[in-house]
Amino acid sequence: MSERQRDQKGEKEEKWEEKEEKEEKEEKEEKGRGEKWRRDPVSSATWAALLIWAGLVLLADNLKLMAQFGWWHTWAVVFVGAGLIVLLQVVIRLLVPAYRRGVVGSVIFGFILLGIGLGIVVGWGMIWPLVLIAIGVSIVLSRFVRRS
Repeated sequence: MSERQRDQKGEKEEKWEEKEEKEEKEEKEEKGRGEKWRRDPVSSATWAALLIWAGLVLLADNLKLMAQFGWWHTWAVVFVGAGLIVLLQVVIRLLVPAYRRGVVGSVIFGFILLGIGLGIVVGWGMIWPLVLIAIGVSIVLSRFVRRS
């Protein structure tokens, strides 16, 4: 085997090793991210609170307890409460550094849920412009918040 062939073979082996190391590193990073999300009690608590809230409101409706609030529709109460729970999650994420994560998507989701709930009661013509304004303001403010 000539020296040139040995050099080419050595280069191929080095590239192969570098590729394997890179893949192993990416796998470790993915596992690290996955573990971080699995250990996030805020998301779990938020989804549990959403389910509990919806169940309580539907139970109250079935027991005719919602009839006292005739102007509120059952699903409006579910959506407004769900929006407030999601926005509470955002506040917790912003205030507690251990649970800090991107919140723009949650803010948008929370405002949309609030908009759906309030739109049922007040009317869509009034609510959707306010929801769009709130989402825009939250995006602008998120750019001024320092990321850590």
